Amino acid sequence: MRMRLDMIRLESKFVFQLQRNEQRSTMLRVATRLSRRALSSLECRFSSYHSSLLTHSVQRARKIEHCISGEFLKLGSLGSHTFSSFASGFTPLKHKPLESLIDVERAKHQTPEDLAAIWDDFHIGRGHIGASMKTKLYHLMEHRAADCRYFVIPVWKGSGYTTMFMQVQMPHILFTGLEDYKARGTQAAPYFTVSHYKEFAETKDLVLIRGDIVFASKLTDSEAKWLLETAQSFYLNDTRYKLVEQFNKKTSEFDFKDVLRALDMPMM
Repeated sequence: MRMRLDMIRLESKFVFQLQRNEQRSTMLRVATRLSRRALSSLECRFSSYHSSLLTHSVQRARKIEHCISGEFLKLGSLGSHTFSSFASGFTPLKHKPLESLIDVERAKHQTPEDLAAIWDDFHIGRGHIGASMKTKLYHLMEHRAADCRYFVIPVWKGSGYTTMFMQVQMPHILFTGLEDYKARGTQAAPYFTVSHYKEFAETKDLVLIRGDIVFASKLTDSEAKWLLETAQSFYLNDTRYKLVEQFNKKTSEFDFKDVLRALDMPMM
């Protein structure tokens, strides 16, 4: 009888502990959601869309669990990018310095893995994309982009795809719709812009990447993330880069169907 009472007490204690753990887990999930919701409310949306995009020389284009600390990320200073005129050639984006986004001094004490995770999580679900890459890969992309600045990438939407025209001039990448570029030329506005931050390239072997969706009606967060990753693959993968070289240097040999094949997309 006594043994049975002991067993009942032990089971009760175990159930109680499980309930406490479940409560703590629920509170943590709620706190995380509230934290991200609060962060989202502080993010400034884009206010200036007046820009030109690409130069006339491209007529060949037929083409954090992290809780994010306010001490680390300077939320209130996340204003909009301003864009320069590209009518007489590509002018880099006047993007915000890294110091206006994060506490760089505090970031110096983070491991590369933690810093990359904090940066990625901070951008989730706000019309921005956070990513990172190794310094060696950044330099490779920088080197190849200096020789081949332009390319076209299809983005799957519904039952078909829309083609994006990209211009790379590191540390920046701009994407616009190919149809917009064909219709408006240098007056076409970017749908999506990307900036690379090299402050930790030497000390942490890490380049931070921030993508800004200018027109949410044109690209979702997931589409923009896919577009960034795909663009990187065409510049970093030797086989895919051959298509970029064709597009820039041997236009007569370039076939858009080869891009579709590389991405396993159906011919439309």
